[in-house]
Amino acid sequence: MLVNTKKMLLKAQEEGYAVGHFNSSNLETTKAIIEAAVELNSPVIVATSKSAIEYYGLKEIYTTTRELVGKLSIPVALHLDHGPDYNLAKKCLNIGYTSVMIDTSKETFKKNVQITKKVVKYARELNASVEAEIGRLKGIEDQISSKEHVLTQPNEALEFVKATDCDSLAIAIGTSHGAYKFKGKTKLDFERLKNIRELVKIPLVLHGASSVYQEEVKKLTKYGGSLKNAHGVSDYELKRAIGYGICKINTDTDLRIAFDMELRKFLKENKSEIDVRKILGNAYGHVKEIVEKKIKIFGSEGKAY
Repeated sequence: MLVNTKKMLLKAQEEGYAVGHFNSSNLETTKAIIEAAVELNSPVIVATSKSAIEYYGLKEIYTTTRELVGKLSIPVALHLDHGPDYNLAKKCLNIGYTSVMIDTSKETFKKNVQITKKVVKYARELNASVEAEIGRLKGIEDQISSKEHVLTQPNEALEFVKATDCDSLAIAIGTSHGAYKFKGKTKLDFERLKNIRELVKIPLVLHGASSVYQEEVKKLTKYGGSLKNAHGVSDYELKRAIGYGICKINTDTDLRIAFDMELRKFLKENKSEIDVRKILGNAYGHVKEIVEKKIKIFGSEGKAY
């Protein structure tokens, strides 16, 4: 069955690992995420953004995920990622999502607090949990005009959590959304993370955390794709972030690259194949491999309860 994320994140925080949050926009990716977690006996979060909901359908996403989870013995959460407003968060909660992220961090501090408190109050009535955000990541999450990081300030994070009573907090320490996170080496502000952790006691979340594995990028290029100079967060840095208190890590780009690369590879090598089940099934298999790799890096293998 689908479960609230709060319990799984508190357990991760206590035991020093991170739960994987994996974005999905279709059946194949959702199956890959859940089956990888089952094989590794790991808790997992299936996440959908506003754009994924618009593409896939809210009812379709919920029904598909619920049926795939069935009576599995591992905890699986269905999560709204970067919900831009109260109305979408409410729709997701009403249909059965077990957690939502309300991301109004583009608003003033006061407005962000007001909206987040409203979502928290509604979610509590449905036994669901709420993730909020303070600070901004540059990238594509909401067409930030300046494309600038606004890193999370530790004291503001503490004030925000006290004011909203949110269950987990996404913080900005230098990551970005999309494949182009850094021009070279990873540059995360671990001192800032350490300071936030000392003040904020609820679970902390790292967004924009895909690794953009270079071997995957090379394969994508080989089969006709193009991601020049794309770099992500190294596995070493992810483990380091977990050591400093991150207990939920979001992954989207790595799954997109894996899916796209395998589609291109299969179609190039099987030009007469028109069976969509074989075409998409091949891509699903590689996404599953990436999810399994991430679960092992996050340390959540064998942590199902």
